[in-house]
Amino acid sequence: MASRSTDSRKKSKTDSRTTPQAHSGPEPRTGNGSSPSIDSVSLAIIEQLQQDGRRPYAAIGKAVGLSEAAVRQRVQKLLDQGVMQIVAVTDPLTVGFRRQAMVGINVEGDLDTVADALSEMPECEYVVMTAGSFDLMVEIVCEDDDHLLEVISKRIRALPGVRSTESFVYLKLKKQTYMWGTR
Repeated sequence: MASRSTDSRKKSKTDSRTTPQAHSGPEPRTGNGSSPSIDSVSLAIIEQLQQDGRRPYAAIGKAVGLSEAAVRQRVQKLLDQGVMQIVAVTDPLTVGFRRQAMVGINVEGDLDTVADALSEMPECEYVVMTAGSFDLMVEIVCEDDDHLLEVISKRIRALPGVRSTESFVYLKLKKQTYMWGTR
């Protein structure tokens, strides 16, 4: 669903408010299996920020029973550990990206090598290893159809190890949220 260079593709999603994204870090999540221990108070802080990413630390502190300074410290620790990000989430259409697609990719050989190469492409917003029909699923955000064609045909399919791709062009986005809460 969760970062690139300084261009506007950095966080192209559909909600225009500032929203923390739990379980993604300052760099794209790598899924290496190690995760920091998070106590119930930090989880409550995350939930407060998921409701409103601009909520004042004093209001969060009141809700979770901490001082403003303690909330500020915990939020900074959560950011530093890569547990969450607080970002401006935009609608890609309103910032010049008129074409989005999910691309299923089948790979011969090492998945990590191909996934790492895809992760370096600024158009690839989301790269995940999967079980099922595809080895990898990649969400791509592009300026137009020509840009999408160039990314898929000349860059993704040209990667060593890519055996096949199948594209699922987005026609209309009906729902996208970051409100899954915490466990």
